[in-house]
Amino acid sequence: MDEAAIIERFFLHLGAVRTDVALGIGDDAALLRAPPGFDLVQTTDSLVENVHFLPGSPARSLGHRALAVSLSDLAAMGATPAWALLSLALPAIDTDWLGEFATGLGKLAREHRVALVGGNLSRGPLNVTLQMTGFVPAGTALRRSGAHAGDEVWISGTLGDAARGRLAPGNAAGGAAGGACADEQAAWLRARFEYPTPRVALGDALRGVATACIDLSDGLLADLPRLAAASGCGAVLDVDQLPLSAQLLAAQGAGAWQDALLGGEDYELCFTAPPAAAPAVAGIGARCSVALSRCGSLRAQGGLELRRGGDVIQFSHSPFGHFPA
Repeated sequence: MDEAAIIERFFLHLGAVRTDVALGIGDDAALLRAPPGFDLVQTTDSLVENVHFLPGSPARSLGHRALAVSLSDLAAMGATPAWALLSLALPAIDTDWLGEFATGLGKLAREHRVALVGGNLSRGPLNVTLQMTGFVPAGTALRRSGAHAGDEVWISGTLGDAARGRLAPGNAAGGAAGGACADEQAAWLRARFEYPTPRVALGDALRGVATACIDLSDGLLADLPRLAAASGCGAVLDVDQLPLSAQLLAAQGAGAWQDALLGGEDYELCFTAPPAAAPAVAGIGARCSVALSRCGSLRAQGGLELRRGGDVIQFSHSPFGHFPA
């Protein structure tokens, strides 16, 4: 099967979900109709074998995650997703794998009305790179900057699940099972890693309410200081208020809060808002059916201060980085 046959069989149909695509898959480049009065928002992410996923990871999950991580970036900007470009490197042609990958990608794309409009296919070590373009009313995009000292820190969903799910039984890196109850917890945590939920509707609803926003891809310990620094602030975080799932608590017990701080790839949103906006934030969470937790605040003094039980604590672990010092 050559490149043209692969594209036609597995990916061509993924471009037929929008009317603002003048020319999609099959030419040298795509032609897209940008809506007037909107800013375009672009992002790109890669999934690299042995970095973002392990050999043997389910192809359907990789298709879902390839799109989900870029959708999460757009969500953090309050943007509406529209078009995607896919660059896929494969060590060999496996039609079963390609079918599962396209199924995972296509299902999430249809949910968010994303059209796949082109890309690239090549031979090489397994690598998935996706570029996403969306749009937002001009001048209204959420940014990491824009927050002020005194703004409260909010987090969507629960944290630490994906990091623990990556190691859960049944995953490529997981250990042995531990009984029916433990198996159910492991399966739930594993799904949080393999099939993250991008908070697109939440990001859209936060425009005009949140003062700053970031998606939690590298973990709260890494990402919250980035938001605070971009806004010229520091942050105080109450670890007792971190949102923890029942499944993570069952798996990790008293150490669950450390997973919530360090664990990446939850793709939840961390955002700030003034205290007076708390009722509006609660209303947005209810309308979007997303739990929102208030976990701290920004301050004029730089850096990140962690508190537990009302006391300042020291935490020596380093946040995630692709190129640690």
